[in-house]
Amino acid sequence: MLPLVALVGRPNVGKSTLFNALTRTRDALVHDQPGVTRDRHYGVCRPEGQRAFAVVDTGGIAGEDEGLVGATTRQARAAAEEADLVLFIVDGREGASALDDDILKWLRKAARPTMLVVNKTDGLDVQAALNDFARYGFSDVVPVSSAHRQGIDTLIDSVLAKLPEEGSAEELDNDPNRIRVAFIGRPNVGKSTLVNRLLGEERMIASEVPGTTRDSVAIDMERDGRLYRLVDTAGVRRKAKVEEAVEKFSIIKTLQAIEQCQVAVVLIDASEGVTDQDASVLGYALDAGRALVVAVNKWDGLTDYQRQQAENLVVRKLGFVEWAEAVRISAKHGSGLRELFKAIHRAHASATREFGTAETTKALEIAYETNPPPVVRGHVAKLRFAHPGGSNPPTFIVHGTRLRTLSDSYRRYLENFFRKRFKLVGTPVRFVFKEGSNPYEGKKNVLTEKQVAKKRRLIRHVKRGK
Repeated sequence: MLPLVALVGRPNVGKSTLFNALTRTRDALVHDQPGVTRDRHYGVCRPEGQRAFAVVDTGGIAGEDEGLVGATTRQARAAAEEADLVLFIVDGREGASALDDDILKWLRKAARPTMLVVNKTDGLDVQAALNDFARYGFSDVVPVSSAHRQGIDTLIDSVLAKLPEEGSAEELDNDPNRIRVAFIGRPNVGKSTLVNRLLGEERMIASEVPGTTRDSVAIDMERDGRLYRLVDTAGVRRKAKVEEAVEKFSIIKTLQAIEQCQVAVVLIDASEGVTDQDASVLGYALDAGRALVVAVNKWDGLTDYQRQQAENLVVRKLGFVEWAEAVRISAKHGSGLRELFKAIHRAHASATREFGTAETTKALEIAYETNPPPVVRGHVAKLRFAHPGGSNPPTFIVHGTRLRTLSDSYRRYLENFFRKRFKLVGTPVRFVFKEGSNPYEGKKNVLTEKQVAKKRRLIRHVKRGK
């Protein structure tokens, strides 16, 4: 277990920038707009030659208890209460504020070990900036500039001197046996609510306000003896409606989460049906080649007629991913979650399955004999053999001749045949066609003098015979 350090402060003092500087990543979303961070974001600081510790980035504490601001404040306070050390971040350019005073009062009531960090001191008289916070009574005050990595090494040394040898934070590991699942979809379809239901705690801020989640947050979980990494992502809206720069960065984070996951769970609001934007979100997962599970959420609040209409929409509008399993769930009440995990397991097993050359070539031969490709310009494509080319998604490389004449319909036939033969569920199947090159292409047969003389004699002989 790693000791845990929480970054706490009012909005826009540079907590996320400091988090990225400590972890040497760009995991936390950074923007000049206050209130960008809302959920707790965990990472690990690994200083060279020193012991590692966990870091949690929190949203700004704004002094309100209602709405999104209140939910963000509760998340920040929960992080501080579980931390072994709290870094109280203040703005050296703006100086001490009444909100800083309120946060410090709460930290002292919480009785957590606290260190004062004065950020944004680049270009300032550092001593004058520190004097403004002298009334807070901290013996150890560290000036830093997170954006320029000034004072970060000194801060790390000070933090390590105050941390216990063992803490309570679990490090996000890269165990290959851990299934990486990303929850994606439009805003306000219930992604954060579903993650909270699976974890059994209010780990993510869930609200009826669309766009509550702005960053992609990964959480490790164990369920029924199996390991998972759940990634809650920001909702993806149509490009025409994306105006704020923060939302654009959120969408980029979501696309990165799709690339890094093994199974993408696409949430659809059953009360609104399948929209064009739902199909677009599915397209992002298809472009990345990720295994898919469609979770139709908010199923519990529908009448029988509405459920039938929703079923018809799913069948009609998601026909292009008919191989993906659709599960009816209620993230709010927890119904259908067992079926959801079964679908995730089947999709993951299909996407990561290993194949052999013999079985893939055998499947290709059967498919070719059952339904040969059509004749194109007097020639028929020949499929000679196949071998696996990778997993997640399963990729097959087919060798033969005249493969460029294969129609799209025949390629889909091969895809469906392989999916049915190998019982692949919930994953796309890709084919790569490679034609053998003609070794004599482009080479001219130059005759020797002896061959030329022989050719001339043969021509004269033919002419005499006539």
